[in-house]
Amino acid sequence: MRPATQLIHGGTDRTPHGETSEALFLTSGFVYDSAEQAEATFAGTVTHYQYSRFGNPTVAALEHRLALIEGAEACRATATGMAAVHASMLSHLKTGDRVVASRALFGSCHWIVSTLLPRYGIATEFVDGADLDAWRAALSRPAALVLVESPSNPMLEVIDLRAVCDMAHGAGAIVVVDNVFATPLLQKPIELGADVVVYSCTKHIDGQGRVLGGAVLGRKKWVEDTLQPFLRNTGPSLSPFNAWLLLKGLETLPLRVRQQTESAATIANFLAERPEIERLIYPGRADHPQADIVKKQMSDGSTLICLD
Repeated sequence: MRPATQLIHGGTDRTPHGETSEALFLTSGFVYDSAEQAEATFAGTVTHYQYSRFGNPTVAALEHRLALIEGAEACRATATGMAAVHASMLSHLKTGDRVVASRALFGSCHWIVSTLLPRYGIATEFVDGADLDAWRAALSRPAALVLVESPSNPMLEVIDLRAVCDMAHGAGAIVVVDNVFATPLLQKPIELGADVVVYSCTKHIDGQGRVLGGAVLGRKKWVEDTLQPFLRNTGPSLSPFNAWLLLKGLETLPLRVRQQTESAATIANFLAERPEIERLIYPGRADHPQADIVKKQMSDGSTLICLD
């Protein structure tokens, strides 16, 4: 199934009514046919929806579709992108662990690793994301997790994901990649060695400024054994209504990303010739600091421009 088709039909689980659009399950809980079914459900011996904080059919459809387009084994949706970043880290880390992170991080991500994690006895070392020697030095000793954004927010720094993932795995770390500025259409971190991919679905996936949302994607075992218990018990759940709107956003994602990328390249090339612009950064241009890496791991130059 082609990506554009997956984004329309992937994960669809129609009810007996045969609806053409995904059903919207606006419910907090679910009923059981018998006390025995309820008992078996809570014991985990049968599969049945219980409570929308734990799982919801509309949210599950979104998760399935995101996993398909990402090439991931499993996905869990969250209320926001920052909930996704936080959950991907806190579900995995424990006191005494060490994190290595690229210096170019979104402000709230930087706060988590520099302010929140130390409160729990988790140390963070920041490195210049574009400097492989710096990564090599930081990962010459054990680490639990590596956090990167590529392209980064807002400076559009692009990190050699395959090289960093190889070094991180040698140090015993999982790699969490924030892929929000590339989208799964322009870059596939899992194919490059990443263990976990996170998104703010508020950005391209919704694409219309309507709702908040986030997603964490990775291997099925890690998602079910590590991430899911954290989400279930801490509660950063995505609402079914937001999930339904995000499903609608996914249907037009290829059209929007293609046009936005084309427009960004046109604007970047125009602004690069203007004397008023002191500095312009766009991953699709040959003068981007990591242009060679962009060619290796991205299919196009992103939808964003950074300039002074």
